[in-house]
Amino acid sequence: MIKRLDLGKEDIFPLILKMSWPSIIAMTAMSLYNFIDTFWLARLSSQALAALTICFPIQLIASAVGVGTGIGAGSFCARMFGAGNNLRAKQTAGQIFFLSFFFGMVMIISVLLFGDSILVLFGASKEIMPLCHDYLYIMVFSAPFGLFALMANNLLRAEGRPLLSMYIFLITFIASVILDPLLIFGIGPFPRMGIKGAAFAALIANLFSFISALFFLKLKSSKYELNLKYTIPDIRIIKSIYSTGVPSIVINVIGSLVLVIYNHVLADFGFQAIGAFGICFRIMSMGTMVVFGIGAGLMPIVGFSEGAKLYQRLRESVYAALKVSLLFTAAAFVFLEIFAAPIVGLFSKDTSLLVIATTALRIHSSALVLIAPIIIFVYTLMGLGKGTLAMFLLFFRDSIIFIPLLIILPSFWGITGAWVALPLTNFIALFVVIFWTRKELHGK
Repeated sequence: MIKRLDLGKEDIFPLILKMSWPSIIAMTAMSLYNFIDTFWLARLSSQALAALTICFPIQLIASAVGVGTGIGAGSFCARMFGAGNNLRAKQTAGQIFFLSFFFGMVMIISVLLFGDSILVLFGASKEIMPLCHDYLYIMVFSAPFGLFALMANNLLRAEGRPLLSMYIFLITFIASVILDPLLIFGIGPFPRMGIKGAAFAALIANLFSFISALFFLKLKSSKYELNLKYTIPDIRIIKSIYSTGVPSIVINVIGSLVLVIYNHVLADFGFQAIGAFGICFRIMSMGTMVVFGIGAGLMPIVGFSEGAKLYQRLRESVYAALKVSLLFTAAAFVFLEIFAAPIVGLFSKDTSLLVIATTALRIHSSALVLIAPIIIFVYTLMGLGKGTLAMFLLFFRDSIIFIPLLIILPSFWGITGAWVALPLTNFIALFVVIFWTRKELHGK
């Protein structure tokens, strides 16, 4: 039986670690899940890697809906558990069945009707369009399953069972590790499918994640009750979910649009630049996902403390999470600066691509220490139910600062300007985020 953590009574620092390490492993597994596709497709061809990079913002948009809905539902459930209103939390859990199916079907229909136009809009050139098409038109059918898993894992953390949320992502990761090389390269009895194989691997892995998430929510030890009557759309509960969830969705969709703009900017430097960005982005994600895991572990503690009016505990939890995340990102920055070239060399033997990717990774890694407090403070705001403020802060960072820098700097410094835009943006945004978060915390 999985032990449920007491979010209101356990010592703060051990609780942060207990809540965070499963989230860290889960988030890292999700990052590795994308890393694996990059690793194998880079070995297939630079064009296949570029095609995957073009399709990735579409996957991020789907993830944005799943993560945003899950954060909204998880934050609301944590506050309901803190206030002793378990029935409302049970009703909230039932809504993710309807929401994951609805948004999954929207994604599928949109791609089937407008997929090629979307790919062109997202930066696909004639050279890589067939590969983009082959991947996207298969992968999109995984959307309902993946969305449900993303939503469910936040519910499991909200009731103090982060280990189960971790298992969902580990199952997805293991399935992808096994299936990717078999289906891409046709090992053993499997046919060689190339980039289509990566798409089928994603579909099957997400199906496994759906099954495992459903199983964990139905355990007898769960605080949730998957009663059919709770799955009927309830406008009041959906409104409560998206009061926090919509800002998170908007935040992540803006992030996806930034990637689209990045792809368009880099297209002027050739498909190898896009492929190099794909490698760099996956490696950086390995570092940032750890911080996202700490933030995801922190958020239910913040929500519970807010609901139970334990304000001193809330502040201490935030500062403990901040210290851990800064320590990790400082170590990751040093590691990536030293070993950037050999790490990038794991992906491809294309000399031009490796030179571009190594430079990009060294510049981007300098942003890690700046990104860490931004992520922790944004999760704090979402745990407090201040999703709109969190959305505004990240909108300010990505739209008001980052996009203009991304467009302007390459005019002066070429491709180096495109890489420098990221750390410079986070340096500026950090001061704004700190100001508003301190204001919210000191108001408690």
